[in-house]
Amino acid sequence: MPAYYLEALTVFLGLVLLMVEAFGPRDSKKLVGFSAAAGLAFILILSFYAVGPEAADPGDKWDSYALWNFYAYDGIARFYKGFALVCTILVVLMSLDYRSILSRFTDDQESENGTGEYFALPVFACAGMMWMASAKDLAGAFVALELVTITFYILVAYLRRNVGSLEAGVKYLILGALSTGFLVYGIAWIYGTTGTMSLSNLPSAISHLPSTTPLLFGIALVLIALGFKIGAVPMQAWIPDVYQGAPTPTTAFLSVGSKAAGFILLIRFLDPLLQPGSPVAAQVTLMLAIMAGATLLFGNLAAIGQGNFKRLLAYSSIAHAGFLILALAAWKPVNDSGLGSAQSVSFYLATYLLMTLASFFILAQVRIQDGSEEINAFNGLGKRNPTLAIGLTLIMAALAGVPLTAGFLGKFFVFSLAVEAKLWWGVGLAFIGAAAGFYYYFKIIRAIWWEAPADGAKPLVLPQITRTCVVAMTVATLVLGFWPDPVFWLLQ
Repeated sequence: MPAYYLEALTVFLGLVLLMVEAFGPRDSKKLVGFSAAAGLAFILILSFYAVGPEAADPGDKWDSYALWNFYAYDGIARFYKGFALVCTILVVLMSLDYRSILSRFTDDQESENGTGEYFALPVFACAGMMWMASAKDLAGAFVALELVTITFYILVAYLRRNVGSLEAGVKYLILGALSTGFLVYGIAWIYGTTGTMSLSNLPSAISHLPSTTPLLFGIALVLIALGFKIGAVPMQAWIPDVYQGAPTPTTAFLSVGSKAAGFILLIRFLDPLLQPGSPVAAQVTLMLAIMAGATLLFGNLAAIGQGNFKRLLAYSSIAHAGFLILALAAWKPVNDSGLGSAQSVSFYLATYLLMTLASFFILAQVRIQDGSEEINAFNGLGKRNPTLAIGLTLIMAALAGVPLTAGFLGKFFVFSLAVEAKLWWGVGLAFIGAAAGFYYYFKIIRAIWWEAPADGAKPLVLPQITRTCVVAMTVATLVLGFWPDPVFWLLQ
């Protein structure tokens, strides 16, 4: 099966879900949510049987449509397509348990009449992320990126009777439009300088330039625009307010899915620019190193004083983006001597998916049952639900980078790349950031075990979907901490 069928099937699934929402039961939208999860799971299975242009039979539709000029299906594209599908499935499952909040702030509190589109929209965003993973052309990458962004405009402001959600939607819309302007202007400069928008043709076009200054200007604009997607300085200002105001499943999707899509596009963009002998490699790595250092400091230091769990995870997301950009600043291509930067970033994001989505699953239930997203809502969780408290403790420890967890290995790979590239000041800033992370993540653990629960607090009971997902992701986080091979197998 040609790989581009995967995106076509995903878009078709989204259209079918909209029809089910329109003509299906009005009082409950569980059918739409379960159909979305089942359809995405089926597409995920098909992805293992899809083939790219290099493995296609002679005379098939790859050649007739000349899609190989715009579409890549290598190991990293396959990995990130699977990443997008898994992330979207988990977000849809989280949304099923979040239906009571969605109905309260959309239409009639007694029905789910206004919530059906919330299960279909992530499917369209997933299709955009999958296209981004295979982008070989800047124009195609831009279209895929905008499909993702426009979908998130709706998802962020979906709770139209909630002032915080509307405020978050406006902020995301304004800054998203600004980043789009930077991206289009940057692509225009790159095309005007090199005469091509094909990423595979950039190395040869760059090597014949009389001056690299216009090209570097275009690259800087594109990096600023992609910084909006991945939550990096100087385009990080929207993250805390948007994360706090958006529905919790949307925040989880932004934190993991949107960030991963931004990084796969950034990897595709950087690969031709940082090849050996590139005349702009030194300047580009310097831009990345400055961005990484500023992002590490801002995210980790700003997270220390947070009292809202969502805002803490928002600044944590910025901090993790700093670690990932540091791995790209210490650019290392794939070779036999160890992991390259792209593989290290991919492993880090895979573990980040498990840890972050598990945190948001738990946060969503605290929001539903206690009506709060503050850290003090987790006080005494060890007495209210000891099993859940142990799981959240392990997740927070993994996010901090405690050894024998997947979070530790992800940070270890980043530090190894930075040391190998002799980015000593980057290593120093990353060490400061990691130390700060221990403080604010362990603040959650302290609330769980050392603080007394609020008066009248009832035991926290998890629905079956949330319980299954949290247990599975917690176990996977521990297993990948000492056996990371499954992720590397998928990357190959």
